[in-house]
Amino acid sequence: QVQLVESGGGLVQAGGSLTLSCQASGSVFSLDYMGWYRQVPGNQREVVAGITSGGSPMYNDSVKGRFRIFRDDNKNTVYLQMNSLEPEDTAVYYCHVRCRPTWGGPFDTVWGQGTQVTVSS
Repeated sequence: QVQLVESGGGLVQAGGSLTLSCQASGSVFSLDYMGWYRQVPGNQREVVAGITSGGSPMYNDSVKGRFRIFRDDNKNTVYLQMNSLEPEDTAVYYCHVRCRPTWGGPFDTVWGQGTQVTVSS
């Protein structure tokens, strides 16, 4: 079974930066797509950024040019570097990973527990 542990959230002033990290542990044979989502109470969860197994990043238009997603497969970790943060970025951020726990086995999708990011104006 694969678990995701997120870290790096917190309180920051507008214009500041934070870097989130999400490490997969447990039975991890290979990692496929890795992504970050966010959710504000009362709203649907939305995708923020994703990165393919080949390292190609994708971004929600609202964060393009400000956020950067990257991964370190040697550490089974995906990162989200967030710059020029705005109050509208305040949300709980969730890591989402598609992985193969065992060789030849089926893919599994896993969600992290979420980490709060609060941007003050």
